[in-house]
Amino acid sequence: MSYFFIATILVFLSAIFGFINVRFLKLPNTIGLMVITIIFTLGVFALSYFDDTLLNAEKYIITQIDFKTLLLDIMLSFLLFAGALHTNFQQLHVQRWPILVFSTLGVLVSTFLVGTATFYLLMAFGMDVAYVYCLLFGALISPTDPIAVLGILKQVGAPKKLETKIVGESLFNDGVGVVVFLTIFQFASSGNSTVTAIDVLELFGVEVFGGIILGLLLGWITYRLMKSIDDYDIEVIITLATVMVGTVVAQKFHLSAPLAMVAAGLVVGNDTLRDSSMSEITETYVDKFWELIDILLNTLLFVLIGMEMLVLTFELNYVIAGVLSIPIILICRYLSLLLPINFFKEKLDFVPNTTLIMTWGGLRGGISIALALGLTQDMHRDLFLVITYVVVVFSIIVQGLTVGKMIKKLS
Repeated sequence: MSYFFIATILVFLSAIFGFINVRFLKLPNTIGLMVITIIFTLGVFALSYFDDTLLNAEKYIITQIDFKTLLLDIMLSFLLFAGALHTNFQQLHVQRWPILVFSTLGVLVSTFLVGTATFYLLMAFGMDVAYVYCLLFGALISPTDPIAVLGILKQVGAPKKLETKIVGESLFNDGVGVVVFLTIFQFASSGNSTVTAIDVLELFGVEVFGGIILGLLLGWITYRLMKSIDDYDIEVIITLATVMVGTVVAQKFHLSAPLAMVAAGLVVGNDTLRDSSMSEITETYVDKFWELIDILLNTLLFVLIGMEMLVLTFELNYVIAGVLSIPIILICRYLSLLLPINFFKEKLDFVPNTTLIMTWGGLRGGISIALALGLTQDMHRDLFLVITYVVVVFSIIVQGLTVGKMIKKLS
């Protein structure tokens, strides 16, 4: 089965499931697609008791796709550039300090809180899991997923100040979370379980700040190229080349490609710069092109997340640990946001109940699953993959469906 054939099947399923959602369920696309795919996969499981042909075909497709590489090394760059391109730069600039603290210190605090709580939770279940592996889980589950957040907030109508905080944090903290995860992964792989703040900060200096600097440089080059011509076809291709070349360069020099693409997208999408570099027709074509890329990749991503059920090892203890992890992770996120929000809320006029809304609105998604798939068997991959999947499904479906009502009620 060729990769083109597999891609064809995925696009076909995405189109059919998307149609069913829009025509009948009318849920936000990210939620609807995931719900329908999970139901479809459960139906395939049930059908396999009579004929396992369809189940084997679906399993084969999933085993042929390296979800971790596909999402983190390819799809994420395009999705983050598209998201950053349409983010309000002025609001982001005003809220830059809380967003910076949320996406760095907040991720680190949450990682250690979740890791510590998970260590004692698993100990209560009689599972002997090393503390460093629990920290790995804390690192992969702490970042909020910009893909899930962006897709749902578009339909909520949240206050702009609040939307900027949630979206801005989500755009940046996934890159930071990946860096923290890789740092702890390196120590866990080498058998050294001592992870110091200096070690993490050293990697931050290279990956995080290096990625942001690369992205700003790419954004400026893209702006200069687009300003010097007036041809919307070529200008769209220039933005596409920016993402593809930038991703390759970032990976080559071990910089954070996601953060580079966020920075580049913010520069290209800056209202002041785009007014001087794009004609009205170019602006329309660039926006529509990246909206289409965003919708297509989001659709494929959430269908894949639903199908990832097939690689899970469902044991009762694992599922119960996953369910109990949900309130633990929410409490840890609340605590990690509490101090910075209280510090900044008077200076920047936060909306009421910002801590509660950002806690519930911090959805987890494909990034967490991709990182969990990157664990080795020695790191209790099957256990943490099930826990992560349970948390992600709850996050996207339950939190995603209720965050809009919460925002309207509390803000």
